[in-house]
Amino acid sequence: MVLKTICLILSVTALIGSGIYVRAQEEADIDYDSPNSIDDHNVKATENRLAAQLYAVLEHYKQEDPLGFPGAPIPDPMDVPDMKKSLGMATLTMMKVKAYGLSKFRIASINADLKAMKVEAGIELDTMVTKGMYTLSSFISKANGPFTVILKKVYVKAIASLQVQRDGHLTTERIKMDITFKDMSMDFQNLGFLGTVFQGIVNSAPNLVFDAMKPFMLQEADKKLREEINNNIVKLMGDKLLPNSITPLDMAIAEGRKKVREMGYDPYRMPDYNRTVGVFSMQMSNTWINGISSFYRVGDVVVSMENNTVTLKVKVGTQQIAGAGQWEVGCGLVSRVGHVQFTVQHIRITVSVSQALDTRKRPVINDLQIDLGNIQVRCDGAGTLDYIMEFVVNILPNILRYQIMDALENPIKMRIQEKFNTIDVEQAIKDNIDKFQADGKMSFDFKI
Repeated sequence: MVLKTICLILSVTALIGSGIYVRAQEEADIDYDSPNSIDDHNVKATENRLAAQLYAVLEHYKQEDPLGFPGAPIPDPMDVPDMKKSLGMATLTMMKVKAYGLSKFRIASINADLKAMKVEAGIELDTMVTKGMYTLSSFISKANGPFTVILKKVYVKAIASLQVQRDGHLTTERIKMDITFKDMSMDFQNLGFLGTVFQGIVNSAPNLVFDAMKPFMLQEADKKLREEINNNIVKLMGDKLLPNSITPLDMAIAEGRKKVREMGYDPYRMPDYNRTVGVFSMQMSNTWINGISSFYRVGDVVVSMENNTVTLKVKVGTQQIAGAGQWEVGCGLVSRVGHVQFTVQHIRITVSVSQALDTRKRPVINDLQIDLGNIQVRCDGAGTLDYIMEFVVNILPNILRYQIMDALENPIKMRIQEKFNTIDVEQAIKDNIDKFQADGKMSFDFKI
């Protein structure tokens, strides 16, 4: 389930960043007299564009140092509104300003708290160049001409949060951004006499020019980012409404519980077990487990990305798990048959799984912690041995369960990693892209 979530995140990342708009691409083939034909064409066009986008993302992150994002609607150059800044003895006006190099960004980190619907991202730019025209006016003189500002090692920090409105629509609640840099150089041409005055002002406040541009750049970026996020939410959610009494994450978990029951995993029938050693034999049959679908979220669910690797950290727990089955023990020609009932107070699992954006690499399980609640077993059919078995099972595992779990966690983790090593994530995503193009659905069913 965790791995499916990561692969789904990888698959829809392209849609989140792409700002795909439905456009009719082959107008000559559309029957405009038929609304259904237009709708069908638009749906198919969107599916084809999304599939192409996903393929482009898969190839993009095979690079050693991927810059930008395929299909990201980032204007380069970006128009910056005209601005005016008082410098004390003079007034600086900057016009026809354009910022270059924005599409050559590098995603440094992403941290998404799915419960709080909050995302924090860090983006790096090696160089950002701003060009335009300026006018520097004072009571003594006036100068104007072209200017260039070069910023090095630019870092953009953005925090975005979503909320469910009263009408049930998911939308952007707040976006907060800041821009910092490590080095800056400027070239204002035709300053003339004002050059000395301007240079003195800049030397005393080196960030003055950048601080004048910064609010306008952030305002423009906020506007475009908000529009793109809301547009993509509409594309992902459609007309679906969400309750504002429960978080979308918990609603998704509730849907997951329902899905587990629909798929026949709760109650779940365990495979029959047979073991024979010499004249001794043991058989467990008709064993059913109830309560698997009672899982719920414990704490936050965090998805992060750093060094081009997506990591999912999640802690889930279950309510009481109960089971019952039939056992048979034999020794030569003598056998005894009985029934066993057991309950586990709860199971809590903390897991951290990561997947490189270069999907040729295999997923990795980073951490696994298992916590078992009280174990109770009732056994009948073995006579006096029933009491001995109940004592051994009910007392010893509860006393030593922490030591038992510590001893089991690493072998279980190694076994899971062995299974992960057999998964071709890239091929799984490609197969589901084809499936999405065929029937508009995407799901992951790994055969491990």
